[in-house]
Amino acid sequence: MTVYPHAKINIGLSIIGKRPDGFHNIETIFYPIQLFDSLKIDASLVNAAENLTFTCDGIALPDNRLNENLCCKAYHLLDADYRLPPANIHLHKVIPVGAGLGGGSSDAAYTLKALNDLFQLQIPNEKLTMYASRLGGDCAFFLQRSPAFGIGKGDIIEPLSLSLDEYNIVLIKPPVFVSTAEAYASVVPKRTMHHLPKLLQTPVSDWRHTVFNDFEESVFKKFPEIGRIKEKLYSVGAVYASMSGSGSVVYGIFRESPCDVRKLFSSCFVWNN
Repeated sequence: MTVYPHAKINIGLSIIGKRPDGFHNIETIFYPIQLFDSLKIDASLVNAAENLTFTCDGIALPDNRLNENLCCKAYHLLDADYRLPPANIHLHKVIPVGAGLGGGSSDAAYTLKALNDLFQLQIPNEKLTMYASRLGGDCAFFLQRSPAFGIGKGDIIEPLSLSLDEYNIVLIKPPVFVSTAEAYASVVPKRTMHHLPKLLQTPVSDWRHTVFNDFEESVFKKFPEIGRIKEKLYSVGAVYASMSGSGSVVYGIFRESPCDVRKLFSSCFVWNN
């Protein structure tokens, strides 16, 4: 079975408080984009000496050890309750790592869904969402493929009516890695005065002045090149630009097809829809 985990961008991200469990409460809009990994799970290509094998190609993972990758953690999470048959997982990695695009979380969520289907576990979506939340704050979002308002750790998902189909979205990732833990450590939580889904009902061109990512201030100080990418996207016609998640990707939303961004950002990973 082959599935295609998708990436996301965050439109607005507020850090509103520290939780007793050490995590943070956030408010954000998750928006799915058409950038995909490829994940193949096969029950017939297994080394008999092991219950699970994992291989990966494409973009290198920082840690692809068998028990550390989120795909493997998803398998072991279900295996503890359902005693899964042996399986081989192969991940072809396309979504950049450490970019704020949720690639690892998406891979984990799609592993849960694929195992549920492949082995006919018949786990209802509510329970699958519970498993996803145990793997990561935004994993639950990737069990669906539609925009959503995320609260709590990002694991409480409320469907949202939002379409950017008439716009062009460009992703720019410089060759830097932003640690999520370090990004959170540098942010001072504060209550937001505005309801984010309501702000997104205004024209996209208004978001520049109303919709913000709380990580940008501290991340731009440490990595000024990321801040310069945002400025350059505005200078070439973006109606809205922002860092996604805790970075390091910056995306621009354009009304028309943008200029040759690959030449402008020749040292960066570049993607557009």
